[in-house]
Amino acid sequence: MIKGGVGGGNTKTGLAFEGKTDLATFLQGYEGYVVKAGDVFFEGKKIARIFKKHAFYKFLDELRINWRECISKKLLPDDSIFIIIRSTLYIIECKFQQVAGSVDEKLQTCDFKKKQYRKLLAPANIDVEYIYLLGEWFRKPEYKDVLDYIISVDCSYYFEHIPLWKLGLPVSDRRK
Repeated sequence: MIKGGVGGGNTKTGLAFEGKTDLATFLQGYEGYVVKAGDVFFEGKKIARIFKKHAFYKFLDELRINWRECISKKLLPDDSIFIIIRSTLYIIECKFQQVAGSVDEKLQTCDFKKKQYRKLLAPANIDVEYIYLLGEWFRKPEYKDVLDYIISVDCSYYFEHIPLWKLGLPVSDRRK
């Protein structure tokens, strides 16, 4: 994997769910991982929590953060994972398509959304990373500028998979 998320890589140790399954299902397919009610365990130790869409707001409630006091409109992450030891929430937005369309412009919103998530989680002193998981469609030359932009605003992207190490997760290449 080339810095910035451009290039190939070993999909055995990455999130190669390609929009076909969610993060929890994917992780449970690897030896050592168990996901129960959104809690991620590796070799019996709780290491992370996964939130999709509205479940993220239950997490904010647990933290006693009223999102309406921080931002004006709800954000619904495709997938997100809170890595406990890093106190970091990784927002994962999956973008897969076969034809040009509105997703093209959505890729340009990562900076704004990352800042909104950071405003939400600042009271809990939780950092935020914003990652796109992109389909092969976005390897086309006409996406070069937007992919460069994503990196320039300190967000990242990967094609087809996200390496587990990028999320601070233990690497297990053995499927169950």
